[in-house]
Amino acid sequence: MAATMQAAIPTVLTEDQAQIWRDERRALERLLTVLAGWDASPDDIKVVQQTLAQLDELFLLVIAGEFNSGKSALINALLGERYLAEGVTPTTAEINILRYGEKGQQRTERGIRIVSYPAPFLQEINLVDTPGTNAVLREHEEITREFVPRSDLVLFVTSADRPFTESERAFLSAIKDWGKKIVLIINKIDIFETAEEQEQAITFVTDNARRLLGVAPEVFPLSARLALRGKLGARTNGGADHSELWWQASQFQPFEQYILETLNQQSRVRLKLLNPLGVGTRVADDTLGRMNERQALLRDDLQTISSVEHHLDLYKQDMGDEFQQRYAKIDNAILQMRLRGEEFFDQQIRLRNIPSLLNSQRLAEDFEREVVADTPDVIEKQVQELIDWMVDRELREWRVIAKELNRRQRTEFLESAAQEAAGGFEYNRRELLESIGRETADLVANYDSQTESRNLVEGIQDALAQTALVEVGAVGLGVVLHALLASAAADATGILAASLLGVLGFAILPYKKSQAKHDLREKTDELRKRLTTNLTDIFHDQLDRSVSRLQDAINPYSRFIRGENDRLVAMQASLNEIVKNLEELRNRVEAAVPEPSR
Repeated sequence: MAATMQAAIPTVLTEDQAQIWRDERRALERLLTVLAGWDASPDDIKVVQQTLAQLDELFLLVIAGEFNSGKSALINALLGERYLAEGVTPTTAEINILRYGEKGQQRTERGIRIVSYPAPFLQEINLVDTPGTNAVLREHEEITREFVPRSDLVLFVTSADRPFTESERAFLSAIKDWGKKIVLIINKIDIFETAEEQEQAITFVTDNARRLLGVAPEVFPLSARLALRGKLGARTNGGADHSELWWQASQFQPFEQYILETLNQQSRVRLKLLNPLGVGTRVADDTLGRMNERQALLRDDLQTISSVEHHLDLYKQDMGDEFQQRYAKIDNAILQMRLRGEEFFDQQIRLRNIPSLLNSQRLAEDFEREVVADTPDVIEKQVQELIDWMVDRELREWRVIAKELNRRQRTEFLESAAQEAAGGFEYNRRELLESIGRETADLVANYDSQTESRNLVEGIQDALAQTALVEVGAVGLGVVLHALLASAAADATGILAASLLGVLGFAILPYKKSQAKHDLREKTDELRKRLTTNLTDIFHDQLDRSVSRLQDAINPYSRFIRGENDRLVAMQASLNEIVKNLEELRNRVEAAVPEPSR
């Protein structure tokens, strides 16, 4: 629409006003930049773009109201000619923009028609005739609602036979939210038979408008039909000239004087500079409101992430503590074996047992039966319980993550998000949660505890087999443990038997008993050390991999939410600064262009 109007505003401004005009342009351009970075709705961006363009154009006076309230008749009365179509049905099906020029019309964008007319006041004002707002034709109402933010002043026409209807209240409330100055026209006052009836209607409209708008608007009661008839003279009613009577009865003169004289250059400049600030503030406030809603969602997301991360820390700490308790049972089984071994040597290394002590094979068999006993089976059982516990705890953690992500996935999305194009925040967030949720749910559903357990057993078995010098194949963990423990027995008893062959005196027996116990302690301590090292290394490696897998699952979600939150905080700061700037500009306009007194 900018191409159809003369860019005349900057030429009529003082230097102070021109500087405000330039500063307003910069503020609106900054607002557009923030809106573009925020993924704002196309409608909001379009409104600010139109407002920015409107700064370069003539004063725009928009006439709005329900159909059949007499909007077109009001314009015809101003022109003094029945130029626009009138009727009791919705005759204005599109926006008509009246501008100065030779009579004619042309269509521009959809729903907008430029109408030219050589009325002198149109040299400084563009007049807009809009379709009705009471939704007989819904498309017409939408066109009008879209056009209101462009206006510098709104003349709202209500009909005296049905003043201030509910649909009019709703429409006026929407205009108020844009910060527009509103002048009320009560048309068709010629239907009243007495001055008292007319005054009651004026009071009703004024009081209701004051309550709705928060200020008392200017109200003009008139009859556009009589005003036009008075201007056209006695071409009706059989040639009788009642023009003066009609003109006086129309009460049109105060309104016409307001348009042609009171709404002077100073008034127009003031409204021209104030209106972009109202539109910018409205869009900024609405955007901040949606940002606050999104921040509440992000706050919950961040709490979820923090809760999961804290839970992982506790999981790792608890796993470490419980591992020590469970491993103590394994270590205790070896210590019990050592105590039995020491008791065995106390009972066996005696003078009366020398013949049997010289039989190293029998001594080793007795040691293995009485001392080693079921220790390999006990340790194997404890190790298997440890492995099952580790696998079960990891699966439980996956279920916790899946449950939490599923809860966030079901979070109600912002109402505006449904209107955002694919690729916006809510779309990306939903896709990310669904993707992670699916992966986590699939992992939980397909988590093979037996395979995970078998892998851990094989890892422990491989590590211990290297110590026991046993080839890992079809043998199980119990075989490996038995080899380790039996080797300790063989070493202790074999050394003892061999050394006793060289005994020359009985006094050597106490020494050999002590040596056997020492050797057994060394062997069992070495076994404990190696078993501790192997199990601890495998446990921490498995725990680190478990935590890493859990963290990897939420990292895309965590990075996205934290990134969005940082971006949102920065945008809120920029937007708050813009709102503050717009308020400062409003104060400057009030000071530089005071409201004219009537």
